[in-house]
Amino acid sequence: MRGGGDRAEPAGGVLRPGLRFLRERRRVVLRLGAWSVLETGQTFLTGYAPARALDEGFLAGRAGTGLLWLGVAGIGVLVGAYGTVRVYDAVASLVEPLRDRLVTRVVARGVREGDAGALSGLTQQAEIARDTFAGLVMVSRSFVFTAAGALVGLFSLAPLLLVVVGLPLLAGVALFAATLRPLARRQEAFLVADEALAERLGAVCPGLRDITAAGAEQQVAHGTGERVDAELRAATSLARWSVLRVASLAIGGQLPIVLLLATAPWLLRNGVTTGALVGALAYVTQSLLPALNNLVHGLGTSGSRLVVVVRRLVRDSTRETGATGKRAPLSAGEPSERPPMSEPPAQLAHPTGTPALSLTSLTFAYGPTAAPVVQDLHLTLPPGAHLAVVGPSGTGKSTLTALVAGLLEPGEGSVRVYGHPVPGAEAAALRVLIPQQAYVHTGTLAENLEHLRPDPVPEAELLAAAQAVGLLPLLETLGGPRATVDPSALSAGERQLVALTRAYLSYAPLVLLDEATCHLDPEAEERAERAFAERPGTLVVVAHRMSSARRAHRVLVMDGRETAYGTHDELMRGSALYRDLVGRWTPVVSEPALALRDPDRVDAVAGPGLAGDGRHVVAHRPVGQMQAPRDLLDGGALGGQD
Repeated sequence: MRGGGDRAEPAGGVLRPGLRFLRERRRVVLRLGAWSVLETGQTFLTGYAPARALDEGFLAGRAGTGLLWLGVAGIGVLVGAYGTVRVYDAVASLVEPLRDRLVTRVVARGVREGDAGALSGLTQQAEIARDTFAGLVMVSRSFVFTAAGALVGLFSLAPLLLVVVGLPLLAGVALFAATLRPLARRQEAFLVADEALAERLGAVCPGLRDITAAGAEQQVAHGTGERVDAELRAATSLARWSVLRVASLAIGGQLPIVLLLATAPWLLRNGVTTGALVGALAYVTQSLLPALNNLVHGLGTSGSRLVVVVRRLVRDSTRETGATGKRAPLSAGEPSERPPMSEPPAQLAHPTGTPALSLTSLTFAYGPTAAPVVQDLHLTLPPGAHLAVVGPSGTGKSTLTALVAGLLEPGEGSVRVYGHPVPGAEAAALRVLIPQQAYVHTGTLAENLEHLRPDPVPEAELLAAAQAVGLLPLLETLGGPRATVDPSALSAGERQLVALTRAYLSYAPLVLLDEATCHLDPEAEERAERAFAERPGTLVVVAHRMSSARRAHRVLVMDGRETAYGTHDELMRGSALYRDLVGRWTPVVSEPALALRDPDRVDAVAGPGLAGDGRHVVAHRPVGQMQAPRDLLDGGALGGQD
């Protein structure tokens, strides 16, 4: 990607081939000039005929003579229109070979690469170049021949008029010519910056969910902000130079009108007739001002776009292959192939002895008047710790993981990951969060699994991770790592296995599983959690089943403002809530607690509104403790999630 701050290349690389192209077609250029002479004649009559109609006709009392001169002006319009038609034919003969030459280059490149998408896009650019070149030829030719006809007419009417009109016109054109090259560079810089920003947003917007899940908001915002700032700088510079373009138009096209009116008494005293003065005003308002306006805006904007498009087509086509037909070396700014990397990058190293996770006086509420979901929480986890977070629904378990991941900012207190403050780019690089709703994107399975790695993952390492987490049977069913994945064809549990393996392969030493196994059966959940427990690093699990708490080194019990922390045995002795949670949980049940479709809707497969994985009973109490219908604890949806 080319950044907005890159310096635009000079236009000389396109100017020389352009002049050579015109020399090769000098006959077409001469024919174009010959037909344009008719437009010069029309412009000449635009001011000369009305001047004679007034001086020799209407003002002299000879209406017939005046009408005759106006008729001559009308004939000039018809002749000029015919010349314009022939001019279009000549322009077509000039621009079509340019389009053919560009398309030939593009097609040759597309055939070499076998890339139909690139071929289509570049062919469209060739069409843009043709249309823009045709417009520039028409605008430039029109100004030259229109100005020639008007200046000759002014001199024919009265040499003083040529001085009054010609000097400011010359000054305006000179100012515009002096700003043309700097303005073109800044126009190109703006176009490049705009393309860089559009490319960045095109990559960022479809991946917002991934960015949030990976905690990469700050890095992405920083990179996007740099491109926004680059476009702002380019637009500001372009606007400043555009002021000079407007000034040249005012000096060359509008100042002559003011001068003609201001000097009218002096001109009349020095032999300029009333008709000549009216003719001069007609030349400026009907011919010179429109022609100069088209030149300034057409050449100033479309010219820059033509330079950008043509240079890109020529550069891309020639860069792709050298004289030997082989791929030319990449420039310094392009990515090259990276060697496989099995060790974490140096920037992910953390000081020995630093806590993996440190929460200090952590407090968070979802609004200034809302009750805190997390209040004055202190917690320190050493590297290699395995923590399970449990608690009733709505007590802040998922909120806690969002605070640790940097997705939420605490109202009070602080969060540090391996000594780095959260939120922050350093902390985000050291943790990976897998939420309950696992995300799988369209592409190959390997692309999904390598998503959190900056380098390609060796296939042996990928297969070992899939084996450890429990993805290997699905991987083999799909056809291997290079098989294409359709996310909609995967079940919720299969998507969770993909997301878990992706996290397992990441370099982040802190793994946050926010009910990331809720759609797996107990055996698959245990296998995945044990794989992460044996993986180097620290593991925090928001437990979906109390068996996760039994496997953890430490357990954090959350109940609104109250928390308890310790081992499973310690909490069984000292926390009534924890004992109640353990007592309510049933590992695996083969029969429903009540008859299927009973009034309490406690089925072997959870109905709508119930949380469950479809493979075991979801109930508030152990099976065997019978309850009367419609007599559950809360009468509401069971097992709600944070």
